[in-house]
Amino acid sequence: MSGMPTTPDQMELQEQIARITRMNAETGKLQEETRKFVSEAHKFAAEARKLNRDHGLAPWLVLVGVVGGLLGMVSFAARLLGVIP
Repeated sequence: MSGMPTTPDQMELQEQIARITRMNAETGKLQEETRKFVSEAHKFAAEARKLNRDHGLAPWLVLVGVVGGLLGMVSFAARLLGVIP
């Protein structure tokens, strides 16, 4: 046999097999794209959690900075006045 279809039924069968093969390839591409989108969604969710955490911590960081600055100024003034040796 030369590999060429000899009957219309064989041609139709080969066309169906080719169509199924193309559909499987397309399905594989769509599955890979879905995996990428899901991975990206996980990254965005993690980034959103980090930003929410940072948003909650920001006022505390400001407060700690202000208190630290005030303590530094008081300590410096006390040293200038000789209160602290």
